[in-house]
Amino acid sequence: MIRVAILADTHGRLDARVEALVADCDLAVHGGDIGNADVLERLRPRQRRVVAVAGNNDRPSKWPPEQRQFLEYLREHEDLELPGGALAIIHGHQIAARNRHERLRRRFPHARAIVYGHSHRLIADRDPEPWVLNPGAAGRARTFGGPSCMVLDAAEHHWELRIERFEPLKRHGR
Repeated sequence: MIRVAILADTHGRLDARVEALVADCDLAVHGGDIGNADVLERLRPRQRRVVAVAGNNDRPSKWPPEQRQFLEYLREHEDLELPGGALAIIHGHQIAARNRHERLRRRFPHARAIVYGHSHRLIADRDPEPWVLNPGAAGRARTFGGPSCMVLDAAEHHWELRIERFEPLKRHGR
């Protein structure tokens, strides 16, 4: 069995509670709109492996100049082989919002699950397969109820998904 932290849409700010949860996982998957290399550095799963894709905001004009070289390593989508099947990862801005889950299932029929971000909306669509998973926003921008992520326990014959949503942080001075 392997434990995978699934997150997206940090936009340069990783919630500390999500960061702590990732440390208890074997690897981490980031579904794009990372925001800067510091976010990726803070993701420290047990196996020290992070798989990330580029979001629509992961472009040179939006990243710190001294970190832009990291963008060349981010692809549009990744396939991650896990016990029991493949996890397809894409940010989702490339897919029209209307019927997005249906379109993702058609694009990645080989996958057991598909991870996407972009909408910042936490969704676990597990019927039918492949599952379509949006972990919501793991930073501060548009969390729609608080920062969130998912944890996938992948074994050869069984996958189990846990959804984590944290209370929004209170802003002082307002």
